[in-house]
Amino acid sequence: MMDWTDRHCRFFHRLLTQHTLLYTEMVNVGAITRGDVQRHLRFNAEEHPVALQLGGSEPADLAAAARVGEQWGYDEINLNCGCPSERVQRGAFGACLMAEPQLVAEGVKAMRDVVSVPVTVKHRIGIDRIESYDFVRDFVGTVSEAGCEVFIVHARNAWLDGLSPKENREVPPLRYELAYQLKRDFPSLTIAVNGGITTNEQIAGHLEHVDGVMLGREAYHHPWLLTSWDERFFGGPAFALSRDDVEEQMVAYMERAHAEDGCPWYAIARHMLGLRHGLRGARKWRQVWSDHHLKPLSPREVWAMAREHALDEAAADHALA
Repeated sequence: MMDWTDRHCRFFHRLLTQHTLLYTEMVNVGAITRGDVQRHLRFNAEEHPVALQLGGSEPADLAAAARVGEQWGYDEINLNCGCPSERVQRGAFGACLMAEPQLVAEGVKAMRDVVSVPVTVKHRIGIDRIESYDFVRDFVGTVSEAGCEVFIVHARNAWLDGLSPKENREVPPLRYELAYQLKRDFPSLTIAVNGGITTNEQIAGHLEHVDGVMLGREAYHHPWLLTSWDERFFGGPAFALSRDDVEEQMVAYMERAHAEDGCPWYAIARHMLGLRHGLRGARKWRQVWSDHHLKPLSPREVWAMAREHALDEAAADHALA
């Protein structure tokens, strides 16, 4: 989810669910140890609980980045062993690390030695044409011996050659049963499943077999789904805000972000374009919030325009219905 789940996106998602654990986009350890730390690690206090996802392979670098992440206040450090992009492979991390479970174990141990928050791993069920369950079982077994207790399993293989990142999310078949088998073979570990999950019914079905479920792009594109999770899966109260309430809070956040560091409203608005998905007037509402000709306006002016055009479109659709 690089370039997607930044701090503005996570602030928006936290408005929709109070209990779901949020993850950062993957951050290269070099950007933390040798780059602009504030740019990559700054987050809003409202985001808790929030996990920092790292991309890297050298144990010493991972440890240094994890230490900084804990100092910044993150609630979990997650190592990405699932991203198949060529850019990530050139850095010798992501999904290609599944071929080196001992190195991953060393990285996990190095991080655990310097932080007190949980260190977790996100991975695939295999790489390339390796479809044997033994491969992912041995990977989890080796890494768990280093003290990792939480594994988030994207239930597809990652093909490191011949498929784009998008195709890697669609072409290799989903095999949830391998994640279920991991839970049976490692009952003391926390196993979560990821990949191709789009409904609450599917989430509930997976939770009969594993301990957790992760959603990525579905949560991003259809964020209103998140509003049902606190009540259904965490035993919390029913979500009480309307979409208008959420939008109003996002406008206030845009104003706050601009006052704090000059962040333009459109860098934030792009993350909430799915808020009115499926509603009458949503198309025009999205067009207004994503219209770069409106950049000189304040977010409240754009908000008023978006509501007006959405209502007009909804009225026109209703008249045609």
